[in-house]
Amino acid sequence: MIRFQTATLLQAQELAHLVNSAYRGEYAEQGWTTEASILGGQRTDAESLSDIMQTPDHQIEMAFDEISQQLIGSVHLIQEAPDTLYFGMLTVEPKLQGKGLGKILLKHVESIAKARGLSRIRFTVIPSRTELVAFYERRGYTPTGKTEAFPANDPKFGLPKVSDLVLKEYEKILSV
Repeated sequence: MIRFQTATLLQAQELAHLVNSAYRGEYAEQGWTTEASILGGQRTDAESLSDIMQTPDHQIEMAFDEISQQLIGSVHLIQEAPDTLYFGMLTVEPKLQGKGLGKILLKHVESIAKARGLSRIRFTVIPSRTELVAFYERRGYTPTGKTEAFPANDPKFGLPKVSDLVLKEYEKILSV
């Protein structure tokens, strides 16, 4: 079973470790969602996560294994007015990827949106991460046609290993 909890400042370092281990470096390659081939450097740090937690309309949801109490997943949520919930940095412990936790995290995001009466969920993804894009599409997310440049000159988001990175927007319309 999974237990969800909204992250607190005291958990910022543990959360940074999980996110970085899932997105970058050799350990991330144990999972299927790594960005290690296209981005280097860190994905985030405790200071950035603390800033997120203290920003209005932002929260980070953490998923814990109820038996071991180990942090195994997380997702950053931003309430966007008036009807949209944005999510990003959806993270699953690399050794647990492919076991359904990503689906559970997405259902949790959707339940939060519905509880708030929101009708739209959106996120952005690097479109060259085709397996990840397919994962979201199987769950009903569709491209909006909008893209934005990857923040390439900001090392807190990572150091691009390839040129012309973009972020493509996807959405899901909820029946509220």
